[in-house]
Amino acid sequence: MMPSRVLVSFARPGSVDVRFDVDLTLLLGSPERYYEFATESAARQQADAQRILPGLTNALQLYVGSQRLQLDLKSFAVARALQSDFLDSSTSKPSTFNFVAALPVGNSAPLKLVAPIGAEVDFPIAYTFQIPAAHVSVTRWIEGGVHEGDPFLWKGRAPEGPGAAPIVVSSTAQLDPDALPWYRQLALYLELGFHHIVPEGADHILFVLGLFFLGVTWRKLLSQTTVFTIAHATTLFLSTYGVFRLPSRYVEPAIALSIAYIAIENIFKPRLGPARLAVVFVFGLLHGLGFASSLSDVPFPKREFVVALLGFNFGVDFGQLFVIGVAFLVVGRFRNRPWFRPRIAVPCSLVIALVGLFWAVQRING
Repeated sequence: MMPSRVLVSFARPGSVDVRFDVDLTLLLGSPERYYEFATESAARQQADAQRILPGLTNALQLYVGSQRLQLDLKSFAVARALQSDFLDSSTSKPSTFNFVAALPVGNSAPLKLVAPIGAEVDFPIAYTFQIPAAHVSVTRWIEGGVHEGDPFLWKGRAPEGPGAAPIVVSSTAQLDPDALPWYRQLALYLELGFHHIVPEGADHILFVLGLFFLGVTWRKLLSQTTVFTIAHATTLFLSTYGVFRLPSRYVEPAIALSIAYIAIENIFKPRLGPARLAVVFVFGLLHGLGFASSLSDVPFPKREFVVALLGFNFGVDFGQLFVIGVAFLVVGRFRNRPWFRPRIAVPCSLVIALVGLFWAVQRING
């Protein structure tokens, strides 16, 4: 779950410079199409950029009062990453679009950002208004389900008059979640944590299902998920605080192998004991490092850091419980049937193991 970013800078009289940093997967329709767009020739890329531009500017609209600004594209830079990164929904791969827009003459109403219903961009949206000459930088958020940001009063602070000198625009938007009260931070990071599992975290979903198919009893599930939660919470906190960290090129293949191992053990050694719980704990440590790696581009507040981190962690746990709940609704009613293991648990574990091994090979090669 990576935020979309918008930077609006009042750098010179009568206009604003606008920068979008957006993952184009939703807009282009699929990760494969995004990768194709990123690797095609410059001429074709330019033509495709013009085709997707209306969708992008309709997804992120700027208004002065009730008057919409017309964005004029000046440059763009497509995300550069490995193909596996484009196919991995937990990896940040924003493309950058730079625009300029003329401010309407005689209209000094506040400026606001609108993301209409159905906007094909990732939420939350972090948007920053900058007035470099006045040393003003204000960051706000549009969360999922909200379609209009708080207005920004720029009149009287932005450069005015034909003789005013242009100001150099900052190239990056500094996201400031400290602008939110603690309870909104908690809600925001709960949502981020949940979305990191459902629907973004396919590998973590498969691992939780691997725990589920060991045996569909509450004792086995509670024992495994508790150990897994303690483990991934430990390394998530340690890694986020900078105490311990591993590069994702090691963590991601190891997570894939952990999925395969748990599923294979379901088939050949379907017993809950100290050894199984120890294995789940070790793999939980790995998954916590994976969570921390995916959070490297997500800003955390300075004042309520622990609240945000706890919120994200509880969001992850709610996501895991949701996956287990859905699995129970689908096959849980058959758990006491004699054919449950040979017809459901073993085949499902086999599929999970094959997918885990495929991902491991893919990530090692990548």
